[in-house]
Amino acid sequence: MTTTTTHSAIDTDFELVIGLEVHSQLLTKSKMFCGCSTGYANEAPDTHVCPVCMGMPGVMPVINQEAVRYTIMTALALNCTIPEYSKFDRKNYPYPDLMKGYQISQYDIPLSKDGYLTVELHGQTRKIGITRVHLEEDTARLNHHSGYSLIDVNRAGTPLMEIVSEPDMRSAEEARLYMQKLREILIYLGVASGRMEEGSLRCDANVSVRPRGQEQFGTKTEIKNMNSFRAVERAIEYEAQRQIEVIRSGGVVVQETRGWVEGRGVTVSQRSKEQAHDYRYFP
Repeated sequence: MTTTTTHSAIDTDFELVIGLEVHSQLLTKSKMFCGCSTGYANEAPDTHVCPVCMGMPGVMPVINQEAVRYTIMTALALNCTIPEYSKFDRKNYPYPDLMKGYQISQYDIPLSKDGYLTVELHGQTRKIGITRVHLEEDTARLNHHSGYSLIDVNRAGTPLMEIVSEPDMRSAEEARLYMQKLREILIYLGVASGRMEEGSLRCDANVSVRPRGQEQFGTKTEIKNMNSFRAVERAIEYEAQRQIEVIRSGGVVVQETRGWVEGRGVTVSQRSKEQAHDYRYFP
């Protein structure tokens, strides 16, 4: 799915290509693979935990049926196909908020795939492909202080639904409209609160630019730390212009993860962007 028009303020010699990965906590009473309560807001750190949340050796996860039901409800609302069989996988990567050393997620056989969502943009109906809607567990929360960080495990294991779009969006405005409509659907279904300011709805944007008329995608960067619709739009516009300036100056865009700094209105490099094989997925 592609389009030849853009309403972004970027250089008209270039086309912007955007795909969004939206993570939404689900409104279940217990966590994804254990019986710990998800009602940990304003609670003392590490008080809603158990050996499963903490990743202790020998523990056995038990799936939350309600989380599966909520994910399938969302997938059907997004016109996805539901396979007869699905499975969970271990996603391995080193980060301090990952208590087990891996995340229970889904890789090659998710709960749903091949859907779409339509948005209205300047009098036109835009059809944005949905690659997949899958289910995983949230990580612990890192609380950063001057010179050190603390880990609160209360959030670890909260059911987290991920909605992955195709790279079908061609402007920051279109990405914002997609996010807003998706949030409306989640709230209407009653599966999520949609509160971006609290982190229960989060968005990562994969952004690249290419010369207008070129079919091959450019090198993408992933933008994180966007906690409002306005931040999503501003971050994408900034990153697109940054990439264009790199290309025009003779440089090369590096595939990496960049964080949005709201107060400065810029993205900053955080780490090199992993490929799927870097996560060493296995069932």
